Amino acid sequence: MEQNLGFIGIGAMGEALLKSFIAGGVAEAGRVTASDSNPRRLEAVENKYGIKTTSDNRSVAREASIVLLCVKPQNIREVMEEVGPSLTEDKLLVSIAAGVTTNSLEGYLGRPVPVIRVMPNIACTVGAGMMAVCRGRFATPEDEAVTSRLLKTCGRVLSVKEELMDAVTGLSGSGPAFIFEIIDALASGGVRVGFSRQEALLLAAQTLLGAAKMVLETGDSPTRLRDQVTSPGGTTIAGLHALYRVPVQAALIDAVVAATARAQELGSQVPADDV
Repeated sequence: MEQNLGFIGIGAMGEALLKSFIAGGVAEAGRVTASDSNPRRLEAVENKYGIKTTSDNRSVAREASIVLLCVKPQNIREVMEEVGPSLTEDKLLVSIAAGVTTNSLEGYLGRPVPVIRVMPNIACTVGAGMMAVCRGRFATPEDEAVTSRLLKTCGRVLSVKEELMDAVTGLSGSGPAFIFEIIDALASGGVRVGFSRQEALLLAAQTLLGAAKMVLETGDSPTRLRDQVTSPGGTTIAGLHALYRVPVQAALIDAVVAATARAQELGSQVPADDV
């Protein structure tokens, strides 16, 4: 990897990306620099990954060819005003700040710097994330390809239109929390029929992992796959009958819609579009 990578902000998600980049061989520790306002975070990631660290955001922006903006949305204005002058047209800015549009970031820069917006999820921490990406006005397909090559070490990558980014937040961004609830409920069912909590969690979590893998790898619809394991008069249809007595599917649809609406609401509160 020839590019120098710079992380502005190295919290939990920033570290998850860094870990995957290095483990996936798309980044060399000696060519990575991270900045953060927390000295303990900097010391921890420097010791753990062997990267360079600094408290100076400007130096990261100056030295890196790819700058990953991993700060909270409410800090965007302050950080962009600080590093904007150092982000020149020959650099690539990749932002994971939720709700902050590429147009907003370009407005802070005031010059045609390539910007890629990314919406990751928490499963990046175990290399099974779902990342959505969209390009700003000045980013090229090659810029997106470079970004996707990095992100694929963390999981799967989908290119979307920017107007769908809040929906990505509602589905794959918030989705792990919905799935954790399902796993917990299935495990509680397992405890109810005699398993220990640890055994039930293993059975439930691996079952969801396997089912998801079948959807991804077979290309079959969930409905078709469900029918393959639903025998007439069997155990599965008995369980499904119980499931259909409550509006589980409607509740999950409503959860995605509600999370998307909240993402839109939060995005409208980010003081970034008035530049």
